[in-house]
Amino acid sequence: MIHKQFLKKLNPVLPFLQTPSLIISINPSLTLSVTKFYYSTLSKTLIKPPMAAAGDRKSIKLPIPGKRNILITSALPYVNNVPHLGNIIGCVLSADVFARYCRLRGYNAIYVCGTDEYGTATETKALEENCTPKEICDKYHAIHKEVYKWFNIKFDEFGRTSTPQQTEVCQSIFSKLMENKWLSENTMQQLYCDTCKRFLADRLVEGTCPTQGCNYDSARGDQCEKCGKLLNPTELVDPKCKVCQNTPHIRDTNHLFLELPLLKDKLVEYINSMSVAGSWTQNAIQATNAWLKEGLRQRCITRDLKWGVPVPHEKFKDKVFYVWFDAPIGYVSITSCYTSEWEKWWKNPENVELYQFMGKDNVPFHTVMFPSTLLGTGENWTLMKTISVTEYLNYEAGKFSKSKGIGVFGNDAKDTNIPVEVWRYYLLTNRPEVSDTLFTWADLQAKLNTELLNNLGNFINRVLSFIAKDHASGYGFIIPDAPGAESHLLAKKLGDKVGNFVEQYIEAMEKVKLKQGLKLAMSISGEGNAYLQETQFWKLYKEDKASCSIVMKTAAGLVYLLACLLEPFMPSFSVEVLKQLNMLPDAQISLIDEHGDIDRSKRPWEFLPAGHKIGTPVPLFKELSDKDVEFFRTKFAGSQADRIVKAEAEAKQISEQLKKATVSDGNVKKERSKKSSSENKPKVTAEQEISISRLDIRVGLITKVQKHPDADSLYVEEIDVGEGQPRTVVSGLVKYIPIEEMQNRKVCVLCNLKPATMRGIKSHAMVLAVSNDDHTKVELVDPPQSAPVGERVTFSGFEGNPDDVLNPKKKVWETIQPDLQTSKELIACYKDLPFSTSVGVCKVKSISVGSIR
Repeated sequence: MIHKQFLKKLNPVLPFLQTPSLIISINPSLTLSVTKFYYSTLSKTLIKPPMAAAGDRKSIKLPIPGKRNILITSALPYVNNVPHLGNIIGCVLSADVFARYCRLRGYNAIYVCGTDEYGTATETKALEENCTPKEICDKYHAIHKEVYKWFNIKFDEFGRTSTPQQTEVCQSIFSKLMENKWLSENTMQQLYCDTCKRFLADRLVEGTCPTQGCNYDSARGDQCEKCGKLLNPTELVDPKCKVCQNTPHIRDTNHLFLELPLLKDKLVEYINSMSVAGSWTQNAIQATNAWLKEGLRQRCITRDLKWGVPVPHEKFKDKVFYVWFDAPIGYVSITSCYTSEWEKWWKNPENVELYQFMGKDNVPFHTVMFPSTLLGTGENWTLMKTISVTEYLNYEAGKFSKSKGIGVFGNDAKDTNIPVEVWRYYLLTNRPEVSDTLFTWADLQAKLNTELLNNLGNFINRVLSFIAKDHASGYGFIIPDAPGAESHLLAKKLGDKVGNFVEQYIEAMEKVKLKQGLKLAMSISGEGNAYLQETQFWKLYKEDKASCSIVMKTAAGLVYLLACLLEPFMPSFSVEVLKQLNMLPDAQISLIDEHGDIDRSKRPWEFLPAGHKIGTPVPLFKELSDKDVEFFRTKFAGSQADRIVKAEAEAKQISEQLKKATVSDGNVKKERSKKSSSENKPKVTAEQEISISRLDIRVGLITKVQKHPDADSLYVEEIDVGEGQPRTVVSGLVKYIPIEEMQNRKVCVLCNLKPATMRGIKSHAMVLAVSNDDHTKVELVDPPQSAPVGERVTFSGFEGNPDDVLNPKKKVWETIQPDLQTSKELIACYKDLPFSTSVGVCKVKSISVGSIR
């Protein structure tokens, strides 16, 4: 135990997050007079005297009889990549806000989380990076921890699942399930690779999707990324081992299964009771009922892997537990790392409420699988009371994706130099509580400039700046006395409004309606601005100073109240506001009923004592310009891999431009050297003649398609052509191809036509299609499904780089187009040469000898 505590001292959990509402430590420099001052005002204000903490080691919290004890978890982030903003808002940030709120209310709450480290994805990532699974876990655990540290996530314990504690707790639960006969043994058929001498987990197999009409030839063993269907590896057509690319064969293997059908009655009783008592979100209820309606089936809990918790059974000693089985147990084992008395939290349902936060894809594991596992042990576990589920946060034109590296990731947010409180605020106002929401840079700019800067920041700065003015025009940094405030009509009216807002805020937060809670808190700032305008305090100072003092003392109280209410959402903002109010950095703020904090919100003039000297006011937020927005939109376009490739390509292009002339925008640039020697004179090349090699035709993927807002016959597509950012393309295909057939489809794209504006939208490329003689039928030119996005389509015998942009005056496209047609075999051709990619030729569905344009 001493050794464990010593290690904790060496590696404290997020020490920088010691905000006023959370960490209270003694300040040895406090003078007796300051201490007496704060004690004397205790009965009138929310300011609390500093309290001593036990050294620099966080104090361990255990459930307290008679108090509200809340155990909070967020879905354990998988450790094979950097978390993106969708991951952050869906799990850790939402849970952090609720945990901070609980502490603000005086509840005895702990928040535990950590990285999920076992399973196939870790092994696959280790293969990609040519290292061991342990090295992958160490690397990404550190990255996750650093990202959450920057986002001010205040865990009581942030651990990991690859620990001895995880093995101990997991095997103990397994033994209870075996003892109670809730496990059965069955034979499964799995793919086995003779070359690698191992059974292949689903993500170690790729092949052709068996779904009719899909035929995607890079489908994973667990799911087809093209059509989205869940698969078993044995269903794939022509499967290949992802490690050695050889064909595996089907082999029998024995596994252990959890008998969910036999546990159904216990599970349904729990769900019916707790979903009502815990006010489960509607999306959680729907996802759970869908599983129950489909019928519970026995679920395999073991895997033929090496990286995982070993199965403590002689017959299955070469297997590990399936990640869905052991990962939720990580909540328990991480708590056991926090305290050896973890059972007081996890086996104490009479005194502990369990709140769990996650994205919608994790629901069945927490409402069906994990409760069934715990119920099957027959022990008195603390089962989940409340589940808070988010939908997806999408990014600009598409979805956030860890595997594809699309979107803004945790480390990216830090690199923007946009303050963390702005990121937290934007994500929380955009929290996808009921339906998917969209992250856009323009929306972030609008919320920062309008809501944070012009509303919240403006109110606080106006109040404190006026109080800070010298006595000729202000109060010399001193909070004025305000006798008779309770009978001042406008102050009383404001107090009633604010009191109602605070009550609604508490109600929303108790129900984990975080977005609503934030909106209500911000409404108080809006009321404060309206109050300042209505009272015209700048005139009152000269005409009725007593009334002006009431206004300023009331407004200053609102500033303090906002620091309290917004602390769960923007802790660094609250720290700065308290600093400008000149409050001790370790002064505790609270919203505790027993202290009268909620009732006092109806009398905001009572929050700060007369005679208190404030600090120096400074602006709290900085404007985000249009130029900044455009810079970030461009910088974070495409995938992370694309961004690296783009940067390297740009550097290479610049280098080449320094060496020779290039063709750009259809004009030949002159070489820098003006020497008259023949070797420096431009030479006529094949590229300057009209030939197919001057066209830049690429394999593209339509990532988004919608109808043109101002033209019924046009589609507007976002097409990935292998660059940093998808291209916007306008196509006249509405009459010929249904929109559902356009989405997520690979196409051939002519990328170097001069951009053209079509009904107000600029088109930056052209999708190639074939039509019959009378133009009554049109079909897309289809590249092979496995053709890499961005690959250039080639023609045998024609080599060379394409023009950057085809010069319309030279009529290159117009000259070549008549020779583009389909063959009788439905192959797209230039004359008699097929459109070729590295994995095959491009074809059409049914139009032979048709014109391609």
